[in-house]
Amino acid sequence: MTAELACFEERCRARFPITEVIYNCPRCGGLLEAVYSAPETSPAAWKTRWRERRMSNDPMDQSGVWRYRELIPFLSGDSRVVSLREGSTPLLEAPRAARYGGLDRLVFKHQGYNPTGSFKDNGMTCGVAQALRLGRRRVACVSTGNTSASMAAYASAAGLQAVIFLPHGNIAHGKLVQALEYGARTLQVDANFDQILALVRRIAEPLGIYLVNSINPFRIEGQKTIMVEMMDQRDWREPDWVVLPGGNLGNTSAFGKALREMLQLGLIRRLPRLAVIQAEGSAPFYELFHSPDRSRLPRVEHPQTLATAIRIGDPVSWPKALHEVTASNGVVERVSEQEIADAKAVIGQCGIGCEPASAATLAGIHKLVAAGTIRADADVVAVLTGNVLKDPDYIYRYHSGELKAPDGSQIMANFGNHSLLVPCEESQIRILLNN
Repeated sequence: MTAELACFEERCRARFPITEVIYNCPRCGGLLEAVYSAPETSPAAWKTRWRERRMSNDPMDQSGVWRYRELIPFLSGDSRVVSLREGSTPLLEAPRAARYGGLDRLVFKHQGYNPTGSFKDNGMTCGVAQALRLGRRRVACVSTGNTSASMAAYASAAGLQAVIFLPHGNIAHGKLVQALEYGARTLQVDANFDQILALVRRIAEPLGIYLVNSINPFRIEGQKTIMVEMMDQRDWREPDWVVLPGGNLGNTSAFGKALREMLQLGLIRRLPRLAVIQAEGSAPFYELFHSPDRSRLPRVEHPQTLATAIRIGDPVSWPKALHEVTASNGVVERVSEQEIADAKAVIGQCGIGCEPASAATLAGIHKLVAAGTIRADADVVAVLTGNVLKDPDYIYRYHSGELKAPDGSQIMANFGNHSLLVPCEESQIRILLNN
């Protein structure tokens, strides 16, 4: 199969070699995507091959990304692949969360089981492979946490230098320590995510840096495999809905592209509907989707939410995301800080746990079911994007009743589990535990 980069804008669709170091179309400025020639193998043969690879000890097959390499054939070989055995994340039943959301049944696709604890690993293995192919020695990203942790790990494994630009004071320490541990050079900049990304895009090429934020089309190719693996795990039975958090909208773009391509290739029979959930203080995509004019994104100059992974006011992937949500007859919803915090606590009570941004999914489901948008008997898969230990301070402050929203208002610990201080006396502990 041949691979090219194509402009995503319908009015342009210019094509470029897969080896060009570009992130936007040189002709019109539109976003780029990887496109491939039609495959010769039948869908049934691919399904059989992918299932057989689950039993293989080959590193490429043990990766939940490269196991499906027929759908991401942008490399000429596998010599540049750096894998930490990303992907292969579980589908987890969550009856308590289903009841909270108003559903008969709910399944979580938990990307927090990845090597660095988030879905970013699925995309980063592809982004770093392309960096090696292009001969780059430095990779960089702007990150509120998960991207920096993932890039640092994969760059280190590949022998590349990682440079991370962080919004000063707006990163969870559980994520920052990963970047430090993996040896990345971290620069905290006194600006928000969107301002820093604009800066880094100007300096990347002159400094020989390969940028691996979600604007990188190869990151999107890796994140596509989350949906492919989900369908494989479900024996190719399509859910009615796929619900995911919305920040920079790379996952929305990747999931929609994956589902469309699987439909075109005959791997699935219909498109699941996408439901993208944003935090109220960082919801430009929600505003766009519910606006009569969808040609211009209403930027949020000072995005605010404790769910730092989705604290994005100017998501670069919005044109792709809008296309994918529209193509799937999907929806976009927004939820409050209180709704996210309570949903996160409920997910924890399922024995699962997740980072705050992930919990936006359950909060959104609760809202969409109540509104009648999602039926109670719908087949729903919600994607949890990050591990529970990504932001432990948030968890402690919620359960101890100390968590406050960005505007200073108190977030109630409606599902709190306060730690108790007790004396070292057997009788009193017996009385306490018997009550």
